[in-house]
Amino acid sequence: MDSILVVGSVALDSVKTPEGESVEALGGSAVYFSLSAKQFVPVGLVGVVGEDFPDAHRKLLSSRGVDLTGLKTAKGKTFRWAGRFSKAMDKAKTLDTQLNVFSTFKPELTKEQREAPVLFLANIDPDLQWDVLAQMKKPRVVACDTMNFWIGLKRPAIRELLSRVDVLFVNEEEAQKLARTTNNIRAALTLSAWGPRVVILKKGEHGALLCAGGQVFPFPAFPVKTVKDPTGAGDTFAGGFMGSLAESGGDLKDVGALKRALATGMVMASFTVSEFSTKRLETLNRSEIERRAGEYRELLSFPAAAVPA
Repeated sequence: MDSILVVGSVALDSVKTPEGESVEALGGSAVYFSLSAKQFVPVGLVGVVGEDFPDAHRKLLSSRGVDLTGLKTAKGKTFRWAGRFSKAMDKAKTLDTQLNVFSTFKPELTKEQREAPVLFLANIDPDLQWDVLAQMKKPRVVACDTMNFWIGLKRPAIRELLSRVDVLFVNEEEAQKLARTTNNIRAALTLSAWGPRVVILKKGEHGALLCAGGQVFPFPAFPVKTVKDPTGAGDTFAGGFMGSLAESGGDLKDVGALKRALATGMVMASFTVSEFSTKRLETLNRSEIERRAGEYRELLSFPAAAVPA
């Protein structure tokens, strides 16, 4: 079982959806990832918050077993994001972004953090992702995420970074923009050829594609009756995938392990969207995860056609 080091944002989110709203709730890519991955393996979080970051949030993360040694407090205010989801719940419209202390975030890893066997570079500036990677001793698995903003601004840097990454998480719009194609399969295969041994192309409520070993495997999303808040679903998905993979030994050549990891990511994301912010992840336990994972396996299985006599 490998431990995971995640470097990313810790934020206070204000979100409106057709199901309600939350104001300055716990959020950020590193937070969702950590709460998800910690269900499977030890997780250390590297990030920055301001002096106004609620102590209750810090206690919550610690109580769930997340190592906060790398969570620094800087003079100023915590990163804030506000967004609104339409009735379709497929995309968030950003209403306000206040980077605050996150604008000068420059991770400096401890000796122990540099030796982490698994590294997840959450959605941050690719130059920062490079800087963190340069500090690492010799991680066995490196995974990263990105977004349209960085693809438009620093595509060459992202492409160079991918030559050093083992697992890439990207949504379909980002994948097509990065690979410069309008086809998801071509996009996944193109990005895989740039370096990552595994490419996971996220499609929201329509599931995901797993590209590994030159093959592409489609997975549906776990059906959720009521979606309250999609915020953080992608980071939760990544946390479930990486946590499951690390728990099983992190063999990127084992397609079966990769499929189980992707299914686990789907299950974890399905819990997150059912409540606002991190509320569902805060109370989630392993038995609930295993039960839903079993339901998901049942959804994916079907009998072979009967052979005529």
